[in-house]
Amino acid sequence: MSVEDYDFESGDAGAELSFAQEAGQIRVGGYMVMKGNIPCKVSDVSTSKTGKHGHAKCNFTAIGIFNGKKYEDIIPSTHTAHVPFVKRNEYVITDIGDDEFVTLMDDNGTQREDIKLPTFPDNMAKEMKEAHAKGASLLCTVMSAMGTEQIIAWKEEN
Repeated sequence: MSVEDYDFESGDAGAELSFAQEAGQIRVGGYMVMKGNIPCKVSDVSTSKTGKHGHAKCNFTAIGIFNGKKYEDIIPSTHTAHVPFVKRNEYVITDIGDDEFVTLMDDNGTQREDIKLPTFPDNMAKEMKEAHAKGASLLCTVMSAMGTEQIIAWKEEN
């Protein structure tokens, strides 16, 4: 076997997208994975008392961070729930293309063009395009979790 037989392009070291945490330790404002692979921000937690079958249960209500949908789940408090690794980065928007892709630049001057305008909330993409068309300097926040990256907030730079 030679070096040509291996693919080193992706750079993926097999890192996990989430980590395990006891359900009873997750609080409001924290993150958890709901319905298999949807990263959510917990908006409400209620814990029931230990019942006849021996487990206290946590009733979670959470909002999807990329789609805004509401999810609910009930997990025994001593069982494992998955918590996504969530990362936020700030970028300057240098261009918005006709193909809906946004050119972003970080503090180091590194550019990236692999993120599209957000589809949620409904009017965010339209407002960003209008502000950019007026010539305003825009800053945005990109959140990444579970292998997905999306612009979640933006503002005009003064």
